[in-house]
Amino acid sequence: MDNEFFFTRLQYESGDWDVDQRMPSNLLNSLVEYTTLKVDTQEKIITLASDDIFKSPFCYISGHKLVQFNKKERENFEKYVRNGGFVFADDCNHDIDGLFAKSFERQMDEIFGPGELKKIPNDHEIYTIFFEFDDGPPTTSQELNGWGDDLVHDYLKAIIIDGRIGVLYSNKDYGCEWDYDFRNKRWYKIDNTRFGVNIVLYALTS
Repeated sequence: MDNEFFFTRLQYESGDWDVDQRMPSNLLNSLVEYTTLKVDTQEKIITLASDDIFKSPFCYISGHKLVQFNKKERENFEKYVRNGGFVFADDCNHDIDGLFAKSFERQMDEIFGPGELKKIPNDHEIYTIFFEFDDGPPTTSQELNGWGDDLVHDYLKAIIIDGRIGVLYSNKDYGCEWDYDFRNKRWYKIDNTRFGVNIVLYALTS
């Protein structure tokens, strides 16, 4: 890519989209640290109803509350994904029975068809494209602390379009996991944002 990579957070009318505010800068810092990508280190916030979404190489959507897309948001989401875009959706509640999870999955059923949001195998290339995660998606402290539904989710789900992931969906709450003061990063034995690097590189190269 000739242009700088930039991180897009999707703003949607329902729910609370503005969560885990330090996460993007930590992930962007890791892209600078580990890769040769040219990176814009400022997060961009784009409304899902805006056509600016179609300029974004990577989009992030999250929250705790209801996800109910309006007509334009729904049209843009489907068009973006079907035309090769990549959305990483992360459930801040870490709860498969929570409001975000249930309502987001319902939106995916309505847009792409019932059952199209499926578990991906733990040997999918997204787990080895840069850093290697032999057991599939890395756990989060939210899971290990019993936050949310008190489960360790050993899978991620995805909408597959033409053989590639168009929507990657997590109940693991990576957003909270990567939402820390960057000055504390040196205390981590293993940098927990490394999987985020994999997600971005998959989005850019698949």
